[in-house]
Amino acid sequence: MRVLSVALIAVSALLAGCASRPLTMPAELAKQQVADTERAFAKSMADRDAKAFESFLSEDTVFFSGPTPLRGKKAVMEFWSKFFVKPVAPFSWKPEEVEVLDSGNLGLSAGPVYDPQGKLVARYSSIWRLEAPGQWRIIFDKGGEVCDCKP
Repeated sequence: MRVLSVALIAVSALLAGCASRPLTMPAELAKQQVADTERAFAKSMADRDAKAFESFLSEDTVFFSGPTPLRGKKAVMEFWSKFFVKPVAPFSWKPEEVEVLDSGNLGLSAGPVYDPQGKLVARYSSIWRLEAPGQWRIIFDKGGEVCDCKP
């Protein structure tokens, strides 16, 4: 009976340790998922779908938009709702660079930002965290950093 109790405690400790570890996956798969997620995130803006846009935000996200960082999903959506008012998106973006940690649970995407006419006007970078299997959410976003962009 004592051996069984010790074994149950050991298994419980092992399972508790597994539950607290970050989710991981092969880096190449993670890289593809981050790129695909970034494209879907950009599509939510093109489709004028604020609810879909919001679904890509982590609860504790930080966006560097406006004069001070926006902290949390609610603050981001309050600020960004103005970008969903008009029928045409005020800008678009796409990932050109994607990297992930070898652990496969954090990723970076970066790329160009275009005005509605397709002119390159800025560059963005986003940091994504794997929050559930196959579910990447933005934890940091520095979008639309104006640049002296050359085609």
